[in-house]
Amino acid sequence: MTDRLGQKQTAAMLALMVVAREVSNPELREIVGFALDGEERRQLNGLDLVASEKRGRPYFHELTERGWAWCEEELSQEEAPRPRSSLGSALYVVLGGLGRHLRREKLRLADLFMPDVDLTAEEIESRIRIAYRKLSDAPRDWVGLVDLRPMLGEASTMDVDAVLKELSRSGQIRLVPESNRKTLTAAAHAAAVRIGGEDNHLLSIEEP
Repeated sequence: MTDRLGQKQTAAMLALMVVAREVSNPELREIVGFALDGEERRQLNGLDLVASEKRGRPYFHELTERGWAWCEEELSQEEAPRPRSSLGSALYVVLGGLGRHLRREKLRLADLFMPDVDLTAEEIESRIRIAYRKLSDAPRDWVGLVDLRPMLGEASTMDVDAVLKELSRSGQIRLVPESNRKTLTAAAHAAAVRIGGEDNHLLSIEEP
C-alpha cells in the first residue's frame, strides 16, 4: 500500500485506530505525547491516510478508509519501523497476534475498535432485547452472546456485562454455559459473561 511510516506517524495512526473517532491535537498530545503537525501531518494527508481539519487553533484528525486499511495491513508486519526499540518490537509482537486473531475469526478492525459512547443501562437493555428478537425464532430460544454482542453497537463490554448480570440476577433473562466447550471459538470465549466463577455463552429471554 505505502512505504513504512516513521515512528511518530505510526504512533499517531495506531492511536487514531484505537480511539476510532476524530481527535484534536491537544487530545492526541495527551494520548501519545505529541501533536500531529507540520510535514508529518501533510504527508499523512497526502497519502490519504488521515483527514485533518483546522478549527480555530487546533487541527482535528481522523483515519480515512485508506487509513483503516493501512492499520489492518500494519498488523501483519513482522517488525516495528526503524529505528526499533525493545518496547516497539514487543508492541509489534502484540499487534501481530491481534492481526492473526482478526483474520482467523474473519473480523475487521471496526469490529474491535469503536468510539466510546456513554449509554444508559436502559438503552443497553433495549438493544439486547432488540438484538435477541432478531437472532431468535421464538421466545426462550438460546442465542449465542458471540452473535448478540456485535449487534449492540458502541456499547462497551463492561457496561453490557453489567446489564446482563443484573437482568440475570432479577430473573428477566437466563444465561448458561455452552455444554460442548469444544465447539467454542476464540470469539465465543471472549464474548462470554462471567457470573459466579463460570463463563456463560448462551442467552434466553422468555418475553424479549
